[in-house]
Amino acid sequence: MGTWRLITTWGAAPEFNMGLDEALLVTPGLPPTLRFYSWKPDTLSLGYFQKLSEVPGAERAGALVRRITGGGAIHHVRELTFSISADMSIDLYAGGLATSYGRVHAAIARALANFGVDAKLRGEASLASDRANTGMCFHHSTALDLTWDGRKGVGSAQRRKGGRVLHHGSIKLGTSPLEGDIASLESRRKSVAPSDLAPFLREALAAEIGAEFEASVPERDERELARELGQRYTAREFVNLR
Repeated sequence: MGTWRLITTWGAAPEFNMGLDEALLVTPGLPPTLRFYSWKPDTLSLGYFQKLSEVPGAERAGALVRRITGGGAIHHVRELTFSISADMSIDLYAGGLATSYGRVHAAIARALANFGVDAKLRGEASLASDRANTGMCFHHSTALDLTWDGRKGVGSAQRRKGGRVLHHGSIKLGTSPLEGDIASLESRRKSVAPSDLAPFLREALAAEIGAEFEASVPERDERELARELGQRYTAREFVNLR
């Protein structure tokens, strides 16, 4: 698989986080990139097809954005957020959508094991974290979701465009009033920071996909495109679109 870029942006603004993910998706010819990031302020991201009215309490988050991926809303606080952007032709995406999710989640499970978490795919099990009518990602599960303690602890989504794939996800270190009783790393170890988990996930992904990661930063044109694209993510007309 060769060498991938590793970009880390802690405490970034929500519009920049979403704009950079999109820039890494839509720019052809970029090398495969793994990104770790967190949010400032805490942010609620709506799934692309959601209505704001479907998420009671959304106004309690520090900021609101709408993702370019589907699924439920995520409260981005006390979590490690990651994204993988690459051409669809790489081995990670061979074998279809379910296979690619499985490989990414296998790496996450390996990383979580370092913290005493035995994470498994949900399969046919029912979860205590599943709840109706909240609009929240972590209250709705599928067979491919990663769980522990009978609850969902990882949310993932993909967007495929122009021969490239963006896979981004949220790994819960703790919870919030909007998400309540979900799985989190703090069930095993208190006060885990995103930067504590990130090195373990990097190593696990390297083993899973056979790649090496080289620390990098976004190029100037990527930053400029991220800022341009990012403007609409917090625009009222986009957030309230549906």
